[in-house]
Amino acid sequence: MKTKIIIFIAALTLSSSSIFAQKDPQDIISGKVSISKYHDRDELNQLQKGRLLELYVERIEVIVKILPNIAFATKPGVTMTSLGIPDTKDHRKALEDNIEASNDYFDSTIEFQKKILPYSDKTNLISAILFYEETLKSLHTYNEYNKF
Repeated sequence: MKTKIIIFIAALTLSSSSIFAQKDPQDIISGKVSISKYHDRDELNQLQKGRLLELYVERIEVIVKILPNIAFATKPGVTMTSLGIPDTKDHRKALEDNIEASNDYFDSTIEFQKKILPYSDKTNLISAILFYEETLKSLHTYNEYNKF
C-alpha cells in the first residue's frame, strides 16, 4: 500500500511539474533558413538537371520560411518576446498555426514540384534559381529600408 502511495505522489509531482513548466519561446523563423552557396549562370549550366532540382527546392524552402515574416525577422533566433509582443496563449497559438501552415504549404509545393518540375526546361530552371538567389541576397540589405 505504501508503495502505491509513493508511486502515486511521484506521478502526480511529475505531471504537475510538466503542466506548469514554461516552454522556451519559439522562433518566428524556424528551421533551415539559409543556402550554402550562391551560383552564377556558368556554374549552373555545368550541373545536371537533378542537382538543379535540388537547388531549386532548397531555395523555395528558404523563401517560404522567411519572406512572409520579414516584417518581424529575416534570421532565426527572433522570438515574439524579443520583439516586445506579449507572450500570451493566443499569440503562441497564432505563431504555431503560422509555422504549421508554412510547413504544410512547403510540403504540398514540394510534392507538386517533384512530380512536375523534372519536365521543366533546364534554362528556365537555371533562371528561376538565379532569380531566387537574387531575392535571397536582397534580404541582406533589408535593414537599409528600416532607416527613418
